[in-house]
Amino acid sequence: MLLVAIIGLVMTAAALALAARRVNFLRRLAMSGQPAPERVAYARRNAGAELKAQLVEVFGQRKLLKWTPSGVAHFVVFWAFVILATVYLEAYGALIQGAVTGTPDFHIPLVGTWPVLGFAQDLIAVACVAGLAAFAVIRVQNAPRKLGRASRFSGSHLGGAWLILFMIFNVIWTLFLFRGAAINTGNFPYDSGAFASQGAAALLRPLGEGANEVLEPVGLLLHLGVMLVFLVIVVNSKHLHIFTAPLNVLFSRRPDGLGAVPQMRSNGEVLDFEEADPDTDVFGRGTLQDTTFKGFLDFYTCTECGRCQSQCPAWNTGKPLSPKMLILDQRDHAFAIAPYLLASEAEREDLPQDVLALAGKPLVGEQGVIHPDVLWSCTNCGACVEQCPVDIEHIDHIIDMRRYQVMIESSFPSEAGVMLKNLENKGNPWGVPEVKRAEWIEELASRQVDPIEVTLIEDTVPDGMEYLFWVGCAGALEDRAKKTTKAVAELLHMAGVRFGVLGPMEACTGDPARRLGMEFVFDMLARQNIETLNEAGVTKIVATCPHCFNTLANEYPQLGGTYEVVHHTQLLARLVEEGRLTPVTPIEEKITYHDPCFLGRHNKVYTQPRDIMATVPGVTTQEMHRCKDRGFCCGAGGARMWMEERIGKRINTERVDEALTTDPDRVSTACPFCLVMLGDAINEKKNTGEAKPTLEVVDVAQLLVTSVKGGTTSA
Repeated sequence: MLLVAIIGLVMTAAALALAARRVNFLRRLAMSGQPAPERVAYARRNAGAELKAQLVEVFGQRKLLKWTPSGVAHFVVFWAFVILATVYLEAYGALIQGAVTGTPDFHIPLVGTWPVLGFAQDLIAVACVAGLAAFAVIRVQNAPRKLGRASRFSGSHLGGAWLILFMIFNVIWTLFLFRGAAINTGNFPYDSGAFASQGAAALLRPLGEGANEVLEPVGLLLHLGVMLVFLVIVVNSKHLHIFTAPLNVLFSRRPDGLGAVPQMRSNGEVLDFEEADPDTDVFGRGTLQDTTFKGFLDFYTCTECGRCQSQCPAWNTGKPLSPKMLILDQRDHAFAIAPYLLASEAEREDLPQDVLALAGKPLVGEQGVIHPDVLWSCTNCGACVEQCPVDIEHIDHIIDMRRYQVMIESSFPSEAGVMLKNLENKGNPWGVPEVKRAEWIEELASRQVDPIEVTLIEDTVPDGMEYLFWVGCAGALEDRAKKTTKAVAELLHMAGVRFGVLGPMEACTGDPARRLGMEFVFDMLARQNIETLNEAGVTKIVATCPHCFNTLANEYPQLGGTYEVVHHTQLLARLVEEGRLTPVTPIEEKITYHDPCFLGRHNKVYTQPRDIMATVPGVTTQEMHRCKDRGFCCGAGGARMWMEERIGKRINTERVDEALTTDPDRVSTACPFCLVMLGDAINEKKNTGEAKPTLEVVDVAQLLVTSVKGGTTSA
């Protein structure tokens, strides 16, 4: 047994040395980029939230279990690693005790002979084999050679996945080999409970006592050897996520990685645009060296599962953006130029020419690591982040690369340039004079039936006013969205809610500029609005546009503008619940609801719009196949509202095609952008005869006001 112990310990030392060398390389590579002190500070300040995240995301496998078959399989394989750690403790104990006493009958102190532990070890090992079989079936069924682009594994490194499944299988059968032999030699710590090991022992018993005495140390060394080889493979493969996933979850944004876009930082400090120098400061991500350690953690942690890819509206409509490949292409490039990233300036001159050539390759460009069409296809819908089981933040990578392209390279779709000029000059994306923002107010006041006077805040909020109604650019200037604005104003008036609007004093929140990557324009507009709101004494805001809602609630606090912000569906649902609004007139229609991305995934507002529709008599609701956290984008987010869609199928057309499968009388939503995008696609379908001539898209507020006051939908 002494020889067995020496062999086992030598193998262990060699494997740990190789693994440690790789881990040190990965650490140095991650730290070669930009610091992200805000991530560390948040994790320290919110230890409770981080502990909950580890329990729910890592140990509870919450996101993985959303995909039931593969989620359950991963759950049992993950817990096999956790529970079978006790088997390795027993194995090393037997190795050392056998060398010392000559009898490898080690057991874990206190619990080492408890039958329940032996049963748990065997049960999870058997479940692990079932999980491996499930993984194999899933991979065969979803093989890219069969499904092509439709496979979520398209673009993944397939060979590595099969190798890992094979290695895990080797872990299990060698476990039962040495445990079965140990039972036959009398060195097994459990008298009962370990049912599978006892079955293995029954199979090995006919070989005789001598054979089992040989098989026990051989099986022990095989089991340890497989584990050690597996360790070395893991730290050199995509399955590195076994170790990095908890770290990636730890440093992710809470509550779920969506919400506010991180502020621009240079060398860890928030960038001050008045003092920033493009020659010395970091503006977004122009090279991989501009990536933070969290970005590198994202690279290391990607499991190549393709959940993000399968949910991406760009990928699903024939565009080149795959959130998975966006991460993998950067990861592969980082490993390829690692010698350059880790070398000093003097050392770089002596590097091989192929490494220097790769290091000089632009991060974004026609011949770059990331093609511009990939970068500009993103709608910022958040489906990738929502579905990623290891909290990779794909949108952060895209926004950072966009920032560099827009602010330093001035390279972005030309039509977006018009939008930026309009924001700078007129305070709205359409370039309409600011006085036009008050026209809807005049239209409400001049109605012959039920005219409504809306308070225009000119200085400070009047006493007793409950909410500032943030109308938004679309709500004030776009004809279809103005119907929603009027409906909300009318409902608030009927409910007795005192509210006012800024009118011409309101400017765009800056969301289109920030999502495009022009942080300077966002900063300018945001500070202007915050100054206006603070001077007026605003504390509570209701907004109809989810993009405005998200920006005001989640991003303005970064610049000192902290307010209580609600979406109009949240406020209206509460008013209905309190009895201040009562739907009475039936609307005998089948309606399907489209979840706006920035209301749903970004802010988790799913129930209130549906609650409103549920209170309207006569309405029959029918969910689309992709809804709620798996909802499909309209195509307008990420500043795509102001960019032409030239590649593949239009995203709004894809969404309307899905809506038409429910045979609706109307499509409802709760976002002016969605209203416009879905409305345009529906009109196209009407022209080709694919949709009912009466089909239209309306905001849930329009449905509610129709039922509350009777008559036709409010205009």
